[in-house]
Amino acid sequence: MSIQRVSSKWAKTIAMVPNPKLIPYIPDTRLYSRENLKEMLEAYKIVYVKPDSGTYGRGVMRAETPYESPLTLGNNASIPDSPYCLRFGTSRSIYESLDELHEAIMSHIARRTFIVQRGIQLLNYQGRPFDLRVLTQKNLQGQWETTGFIGRVAAAGKVITNYHSGGTIAEFQALLSGHSGRQEAAQLERRLALLGERTGRQLEKNYPRLKEIGLDIAVDERLHPWILEVNTLPSLYVFGKLSDKNIYKRIRKYAVAYGRIPAKSTSAPVKKSAPRTKSRPSTVWKKKASS
Repeated sequence: MSIQRVSSKWAKTIAMVPNPKLIPYIPDTRLYSRENLKEMLEAYKIVYVKPDSGTYGRGVMRAETPYESPLTLGNNASIPDSPYCLRFGTSRSIYESLDELHEAIMSHIARRTFIVQRGIQLLNYQGRPFDLRVLTQKNLQGQWETTGFIGRVAAAGKVITNYHSGGTIAEFQALLSGHSGRQEAAQLERRLALLGERTGRQLEKNYPRLKEIGLDIAVDERLHPWILEVNTLPSLYVFGKLSDKNIYKRIRKYAVAYGRIPAKSTSAPVKKSAPRTKSRPSTVWKKKASS
């Protein structure tokens, strides 16, 4: 039986929110519209606009208000104190109105479906933001088990941390060392392991042939984790870059057992899967703004 993959970020969000134990970890996420953009910028100041279906961080934009450093033009005419800022790739553009910002975003969206998500201020490592990837797999007993943690540090000037978009891989402990003590880091690791397993069990209710998930986790200054996205075709080979080689051995053992990697393969995992599920529930879910 093939491994199930789900491409729609919105569908996965809708599948997770019925679980009250997951709600505190899911940032406010909505289908993109001008009204949702307006409401979320007013509530959170920073939001991310993402393709509903997409990989490697392609197409992700970051919108902000207010822009904290007003620019002064050569003729001494100043841009208003609170224009909107849109970051896409390594570029940054300023807009004086919400309508202009919305038009700029729509020029990238075209006719595709996008979501808008509350922006979480990431922790930094050596001056660059980072997030975490938590890998959870079906083990040999058919139970969800979190098997790996890895950090991803954004490339210079970019708003995304994805390895395929120039981000670099780092060890979990190294990234957290500047923000917490060993005991706090260990507690966070246990919390993330449980979060991965709960997410796997919840998504399995809608998608019974799931075998592996990769949670993209933002950690805020309070060391609270937020699920930015759940990937149902997570990269496995990056965990082979960790100093503890036993981690990848276990990951590979489970992946062979459920059919992701051929049993006799000696190379990195090959990304083969069944066609992705593209259905997008029409259910509307909004999470109340919080301070």
